[in-house]
Amino acid sequence: MKLTMKHCAVAALAYVAVVTGANAQAVEDVKVGFAAPLTGAQAHYGQDFLNGVTLAVEDFNSTKPVIDGKQVRIVLDTADDQADPRVGTTVAQKLVDDGIKGMVGHFNSGTTIPASRIYAAAGIPQVAMATAPEYTQQGYKTTFRMMTSDTQQGSVVGTYAVKSLGFKKIAIIDDRTAYGQGLADQFEKAAKAAGATIVDREYTNDKAVDFKAVLTKIKAKAPDGVFYGGADAQAAPMVKQMKELNIKSTLMGGEMVKSDTFLKVAGASADGVVASLAGLPMENMPGGQKYLDEYRKKFGKDPETYSPYGYDGAMAMFLAMKAANSTDPAKYLPFFAKTDMPAVTSSDLGYDAKGDLKNGGITVYKVVDGKWTTLQTVGGK
Repeated sequence: MKLTMKHCAVAALAYVAVVTGANAQAVEDVKVGFAAPLTGAQAHYGQDFLNGVTLAVEDFNSTKPVIDGKQVRIVLDTADDQADPRVGTTVAQKLVDDGIKGMVGHFNSGTTIPASRIYAAAGIPQVAMATAPEYTQQGYKTTFRMMTSDTQQGSVVGTYAVKSLGFKKIAIIDDRTAYGQGLADQFEKAAKAAGATIVDREYTNDKAVDFKAVLTKIKAKAPDGVFYGGADAQAAPMVKQMKELNIKSTLMGGEMVKSDTFLKVAGASADGVVASLAGLPMENMPGGQKYLDEYRKKFGKDPETYSPYGYDGAMAMFLAMKAANSTDPAKYLPFFAKTDMPAVTSSDLGYDAKGDLKNGGITVYKVVDGKWTTLQTVGGK
């Protein structure tokens, strides 16, 4: 049979369709879990975290990575753990049952720690935002951290309160979460070692909004500073109530206080508040400007605290898969543990034997005229 131009065109189209279909089939989806609070009072933390991880997924996938001879595509299996430890363990088991190859999250220490036991039992590498020391002290080989632990952060800010701010008498409040209590404990230890007297130690919870009874008790002790271990949802009304009670003490907190949400809710009462953050200011991060530009282009706003750390943690996991030439958790885990790479937040991102960051810095900020301004950065590179 004589082939016409029409026959040739049809044959060519059929060939293209076959090749295209083969290529499409050749792209293998690699499921990676993500969990954080995406609803409730801490949803803004979780969304910022998710945005950073989303950028990492898109950037990695854009390179059309080939692993074990096949082009792969990272696909996020996303879950809302509601910052609740019980929900977190349920989410963790579901993600494991879904067949994830790695876990990015959780966010809160109190949620991360119980969930980590489930991932460890399944042999799934986990990189989390949690800062409580206990997370990487459980003896699991699967736990890695995105931010500096509370041991270093509490030590730096506790010493700073005494040596740099001149506080001699300090009161402490924490929200009884693994994060809040752990950070407050480390702060107390460092402040005492630096020569301060802890005049009161009080407790609340991460759902409270009325602190006047606790604050009235603290007022009688006339502390120079009040350190709060907990989130902005409590810190903002707390500082407003301090002003209403005419308490002159400076409120201090950790990175969950250092947020735009805190500034909005606290309003004029925010001025003078001091907070520490495990990491460097965006303008001092090695990849900060490039990341800022990419984030603004994608989301139409500036990143908050957590997204660049989420980006780096996720990217380290993906690059470990690439280095191992395998998405099998058991095969890429040793490569993940030996991570040594330039990143957004550090020029030399890597982990120690426990999974803690080797080069974590701490920055202390103060609210001046309604904006967070840098006071001092310790460590990091």
